[in-house]
Amino acid sequence: MPVADAWIGLDFTRERGLYAQGHAPIAGADEVGRGPLAGPVVAAAVVLDPERVPQGLDDSKRLTRAKREALYLEICATAEVAVAMAPPERIDRDNIRQATLWALAQAVRGLPRRPAFLLVDGNDPPKVPCAVEAVIGGDRLIASIAAASIVAKVVRDRLMASLGAAFPAYGFERHMGYATAEHSTALVTHSPCLHHRRSFAPVREQQLGLFGGGPVPDAAE
Repeated sequence: MPVADAWIGLDFTRERGLYAQGHAPIAGADEVGRGPLAGPVVAAAVVLDPERVPQGLDDSKRLTRAKREALYLEICATAEVAVAMAPPERIDRDNIRQATLWALAQAVRGLPRRPAFLLVDGNDPPKVPCAVEAVIGGDRLIASIAAASIVAKVVRDRLMASLGAAFPAYGFERHMGYATAEHSTALVTHSPCLHHRRSFAPVREQQLGLFGGGPVPDAAE
């Protein structure tokens, strides 16, 4: 069942308590990219080594880029990590909530070992083959969730930078697909590309205007 912010301070306390109860391994999961107009939702699942928990873990949004990158390397070197992505086509087909839950479940299933217990950020846990607890604000409270948020953020930012190089007109490497003024102008000037989420209102409205109110083309076209 989802719980409120019951754990004070971001550390490994919650995980150690679960290990003491006989649950092993313990995974944390989080996602990045629910709100952008372009690019995938990226989910990560992380099983931290209790003896090598990186110092300085926090919600990825509260860290500098340099700190995120350094922690990402440390997490990947010391923990079990899996990443999954829900592309725009899945988001448009299933809706953003279902696509996010799918990506989270896929990340958990991609871990080298099936976790006995999953701690996930938010209040909407995915369906996974283990016990799961959703923690509101978990990326600021629980080390494993914070580690997952960092991995997801770094992976998605790197991907959007690559898309920016491939589609320079949109500036993806600067706004990461979010609805900035620069991105809105690029949508009007160049129309959406295959990496845009056509079910999201600003993109859909641009498509409808571009095509005179007719059918919105498939994302693959």
